[in-house]
Amino acid sequence: MYAIIQTGGHQLKVSPGDVARVAGTVAEPGATVTLEQVLLVETEGGEVIAGAPYVANARIVGVVEGEARGPKIRVFKKKRRKGQRKTKGHRAVYTRVRVTDIVV
Repeated sequence: MYAIIQTGGHQLKVSPGDVARVAGTVAEPGATVTLEQVLLVETEGGEVIAGAPYVANARIVGVVEGEARGPKIRVFKKKRRKGQRKTKGHRAVYTRVRVTDIVV
């Protein structure tokens, strides 16, 4: 059994027991979260349910394990022959969610 969810502008394939990386801060560690934007569900019997755009009454239940930061992204801009250079960067914050159940 698996599901494809949409979170933070990305699509993730999750199964019960997996750890999903959700963009941003969702909740405190140990809290139970529900993700409602389910695009597709494949049940244990092999039946595939696709949404338009979301599957009705489907949700993902999980427990927040903690937060982490992604890799450092460096953005470098330059205009040649002008002496103009600019460096920026950031590290995105992610929340680790352990999927406990897929409810259809």
